Amino acid sequence: MRKNYNYTRRRLYLPEYGRHIHEMVDQLLQIEDREERNRQARAVIAVMGNLQPLLRDTADFTHKLWDHLFIMSDFQLDVDSPYPRPTRDELMIKPSRMEYPQERIAYKHYGKYVARMLRKLRDEENREATAAAIDSLARYMRAKSFEYNQEHPNNEVIIKDIKRMSEGGIEIDEVALNNLRSEYKQHFSARQAKGAQRTTQKAGAKNGASKPYNQKNRPNTGARKSGGEGTMRYNSQK
Repeated sequence: MRKNYNYTRRRLYLPEYGRHIHEMVDQLLQIEDREERNRQARAVIAVMGNLQPLLRDTADFTHKLWDHLFIMSDFQLDVDSPYPRPTRDELMIKPSRMEYPQERIAYKHYGKYVARMLRKLRDEENREATAAAIDSLARYMRAKSFEYNQEHPNNEVIIKDIKRMSEGGIEIDEVALNNLRSEYKQHFSARQAKGAQRTTQKAGAKNGASKPYNQKNRPNTGARKSGGEGTMRYNSQK
């Protein structure tokens, strides 16, 4: 007896509907009476909608079901659809090619947007806004340089990088950069101390906080109460 495996059968255009739905669509192609074919096509659409009952009442979902019906028939089914009949060319449109950026990032630890903003700031007429923006960028560059090199960068490095990325259009004052560096170090030290304190508190909460030494949690030394109130007597060994 020859076994009928799935790989010997015809290809399923939409495998999520299963082979039985595809066989129903094949039966629709064999019906010669157009009215009967339309009636059976609506019945097949109802069965397809039962596979996803939460979406079958929406208009867009019904439109999708009719499109899937034509796709499973290989666009050969001739029935009266309430929606425009799709064609093979409409569904086989290739997406347009996506262009990927080819720009080389000279300073990867800063990112490409830092250099782009510095080039934009060269032609800015408002000098106060430019100085504030450069100050923020220098602070950001110092933080990223520390993350990359694990050490505080020198002022000369930040000044040279700003000048190179701005193509010589921006020169930052070294005195202002020194103040910026001291502020950054103070901010970073405060963050480190706060993080260490938080770690210590978490470790203490995990291991259990120490209780004050009082009579209730006094360690047991083998003593027992006896005699008058408030007196303690220790067991003596002979």
